[in-house]
Amino acid sequence: MRTRTLIHGLLVTLLLLGTGLLTAATATAADNGTWGVFPTPPAGAAMTDRAYFFHQGAAGTTVEDSATIVNSSDKEMTFQIFATDAVNTPVGGGFALLPVETKPKDVGTWIALPPETKGTVTVPAKGRKDVPFSVKVPADATPGDHVGGIVALNTAVEGVQQDGQVKVGVKRQVGARLYFRVPGPVTPGLSVEDVKVSRAAPLLPWVKDARAKITYSLVNRGNVVVEPKVTVSAEGLFGRTVLDRPARELKLVLLPGQRIELTEEWADAPQSDWVTVHIAAGASAYPDLVSESATDFLAVPWPALGLLLVLAGAAIALRVLRRRRRSGSERPESVPDLAGAR
Repeated sequence: MRTRTLIHGLLVTLLLLGTGLLTAATATAADNGTWGVFPTPPAGAAMTDRAYFFHQGAAGTTVEDSATIVNSSDKEMTFQIFATDAVNTPVGGGFALLPVETKPKDVGTWIALPPETKGTVTVPAKGRKDVPFSVKVPADATPGDHVGGIVALNTAVEGVQQDGQVKVGVKRQVGARLYFRVPGPVTPGLSVEDVKVSRAAPLLPWVKDARAKITYSLVNRGNVVVEPKVTVSAEGLFGRTVLDRPARELKLVLLPGQRIELTEEWADAPQSDWVTVHIAAGASAYPDLVSESATDFLAVPWPALGLLLVLAGAAIALRVLRRRRRSGSERPESVPDLAGAR
């Protein structure tokens, strides 16, 4: 079996939940318990004084700041420090910072780190390292939100994962989010698309609940981040309400230009009905931002219906057979012609 060592690529997304990079909750400084990356706090302030980097500046301006790498372990650690872009994970919408082998195209390219970070940075046990950086906004930067982060990649291989017939060394990375707004027209945009329903029904209806899974996509077509809230409802025949889930915050930040797929489980879906499912999305920060989409599905207990058709077919066949037998038994017997017999 071939074995290959990790080459800074194929980090197997390396955005493990423990790294803070896939957290779908409100943005916080990233800390996995062993090391963390934080916006450098003012003298005397707590390390968590700032949850994330937030700056704004017009095209052509430069902003200075500093990130702090904290080593909470009992041994020194060596990191590769880099700046990159943020994305939403396609399924679930978690916040993620791109791995080191993926070149950034947006705010990650605006960030300049000090020359000593071109190689690696070693942080002593129970120690910290401040890494100053600058953000130079290009002259052609588009207005709106640009999101990325400062990332510390542990250079030590922490484990091995099986990838088919190949063993891949695993490294972890932790990053602090950076939100940068370029002044100009703010255009929030959110759309609900591709609503679909898949359904699983029991063999015998009404003995056990039918289940359904509603999937849909949310797309941020604007130039600012939005924190979506979603309402899910469904109507049966004659407008009868069969599902009513009030608006709720999804606790995720949907970045400009990102598309995510979300799922709603429906444990007690209708057994037999014509159903229209509605998905409505909005954002508390933008009351006028509303998008809706819907889809229909026919809920039919197919196994039971099939069994009923089989039984009905068998009953019809039996009835026809009985009629044929009855008509055959009632037919008069032929009488031989003896008149011409001699």
